[in-house]
Amino acid sequence: MAQELTPAEADKLKRDRTRVERDFWQKLKVVCRKIPFIDDLVSVYYCAIDPATPLQVKAILFGALAYFIVPFDILPDIMPLLGFGDDAAVLYAAIRTISPHIKPEHRVRAKEALDKLLQSSVS
Repeated sequence: MAQELTPAEADKLKRDRTRVERDFWQKLKVVCRKIPFIDDLVSVYYCAIDPATPLQVKAILFGALAYFIVPFDILPDIMPLLGFGDDAAVLYAAIRTISPHIKPEHRVRAKEALDKLLQSSVS
């Protein structure tokens, strides 16, 4: 993958990254026990914020994460069983595109963060 982004891609990456940095953990706290793909979702987050991740990969990942956060998607997240289906499809497509970039350390950090998040949501 090339390291260069077009100006439009760079602008979208900036918007998506800002949204993810602002809202990711808050949305995750609300839905953490409702989605089966939470481990992959948080691993993608840690891959996206890793300085070693190539810029094109970051653009794909932040786009998928921003889609997860945005409350207006194809299937509203409040719909039982189906609400996160479109989010899962977007995340799956992103992972298939960039899977070699998700490193074991991203998965370890995700597991640690989820353990903390789930413990704090019980208390």
